[in-house]
Amino acid sequence: MQNDDPSTELARQSQQRGRQPARYANATLTPPVDVIEDSTGITLYADLPGVPKENLKLQVEADTLTIEADSALAAPEGLQSSHTEVGLGRFHRVFSLSKELDTENVTAELAQGVLKLRIPKAAHAQPRRINVKVA
Repeated sequence: MQNDDPSTELARQSQQRGRQPARYANATLTPPVDVIEDSTGITLYADLPGVPKENLKLQVEADTLTIEADSALAAPEGLQSSHTEVGLGRFHRVFSLSKELDTENVTAELAQGVLKLRIPKAAHAQPRRINVKVA
């Protein structure tokens, strides 16, 4: 029995050429994140498996943080994939940042597929102790 579904045929042909179907060419994944806030700022952890530093782009513009990354996962040398279900390796995520955050002093670390971003609070938003004088 032959399947006349054009999308199945496109997927089969793309697999034979070793590529994802064209409909996924511009697809992106949304990396899961954890955001932890403390009195001095926020720390954001984003899962970016297989992403090397050179394929990671972080940008802060006005009050928007953008994370873009491409993974570099490849089949081991000498092997060829006969079936791929997770072939997408492009990540994209955008966050709106509070005016209380100091976007000039963002720090970033990438280790074992996890991005750690630290964004401190601006000086005017930091908690401060008020001294009370006795009259």
